[in-house]
Amino acid sequence: MNIINIIKEKINQSSFLKNLLTLLTGSVIAQALPILFSPILTRIYTPEDFGLLAVFMSLTSIFGTIANARYEMAVLLPKKETEAINIVSLGTIISTSLSIFLLVFLLFFHDNALVWLKDDRLSTWLYFIPLVVFLIGLFNMLNYYNTRIKAYKEIAKAKVYKSVAMNLIQLIIGILKPGAAGLIAGYGSANFFGNLKLLKNTIKDKELLRTINKKNIINVARKYKRFPIFTFPATLANNLAVELISVLTSTVFTIATLGFYSLANRILAVPGALIGTSVGQVYMQEAASERNRLGNSKSTFISVVKKLIIVGLPSFAILFFISEELFAFVFGEEWRIAGAYAKILIPLLFIKFITVPVSVTLSVFEKQHISLFWQLGLLALSMLSIGLAYYYKMDFTQFLYIFVSVLSAYYIYFIFLLYKIAQGNEKK
Repeated sequence: MNIINIIKEKINQSSFLKNLLTLLTGSVIAQALPILFSPILTRIYTPEDFGLLAVFMSLTSIFGTIANARYEMAVLLPKKETEAINIVSLGTIISTSLSIFLLVFLLFFHDNALVWLKDDRLSTWLYFIPLVVFLIGLFNMLNYYNTRIKAYKEIAKAKVYKSVAMNLIQLIIGILKPGAAGLIAGYGSANFFGNLKLLKNTIKDKELLRTINKKNIINVARKYKRFPIFTFPATLANNLAVELISVLTSTVFTIATLGFYSLANRILAVPGALIGTSVGQVYMQEAASERNRLGNSKSTFISVVKKLIIVGLPSFAILFFISEELFAFVFGEEWRIAGAYAKILIPLLFIKFITVPVSVTLSVFEKQHISLFWQLGLLALSMLSIGLAYYYKMDFTQFLYIFVSVLSAYYIYFIFLLYKIAQGNEKK
């Protein structure tokens, strides 16, 4: 009992651990639900259905993550709450405009998009992309604002709401009607329920909302212009590097291959989504605070990287040795090949698990230009890998080995670059 009390006392004394634990609780539940539902869903839906979902998710993710022109990254930085709320308004205006543009584009070029995607089953669902992009952009903006006001419990609840909605809708529609419709509908609807929870904290301060006006929005747009100038294209490059692999897998290889690959990615992404995202949110706040006090965030950076290695290494090591048998047992023998893909991906995903949470160091030190060049390099290496696979007519396994080897080395280099920046010695 004394040990338990000591642990509780340590957590209460450490704001980082307390906030992390709150976010982690929500993430655990949110990520556990898809794992619990997956053995059922893989027996309701086919690899081709999961492949179509992967294409839809990739297309919405490419645009959704940059829907706010990355102004959400600036929400944590202002000292004044009036600036923060005007940044939220600015991001919402931008995401609305982007969604309208995408809708108009699809109205004119719908058939061309289908020819490029090589699958008519996405015909109707293409029109839902603008709405889902808007919902993703809004969630990202609200997520950062709630992080600013330290509403970590609400963020945790929002993640749970999203997960519950997605899995229930996918299950119910899948039972009633075969095909990918249930998977796509569940994914799209989830963002709506998550936004409802976070929106309440954002609009409850009526006095603060009255400070939103055209002049203030223009001022914050100019003050934090480095985010759309540097972070926006860097994030877009990163999204393209990650998501185009999924889209091109369905064209260079097969939609079923993408289905196996997407399931492997989805399951292996759990540790990153479970711990990495929560750590990244809290790390950014702690790192920004340390930089304001000392001019660097070296201590916070080292501490977080160590924690991520200690937590991640055993988990990924176990998965490496049991992935094939685990996938076959849990999801059905048909999905054993997804386990084989997972085993190849594990080294890269472990390195990303460590790197991604501390990558916000670039935002803390306003080094967005470095992020831009690094992400462009990531995109180039990713496209080079799949280009070689297409040119030399490799099978998907051969492509994965090349892809994982090249990107793993690139991410290791990135970790050392981030550490150097966290020391506060980089020239602006």
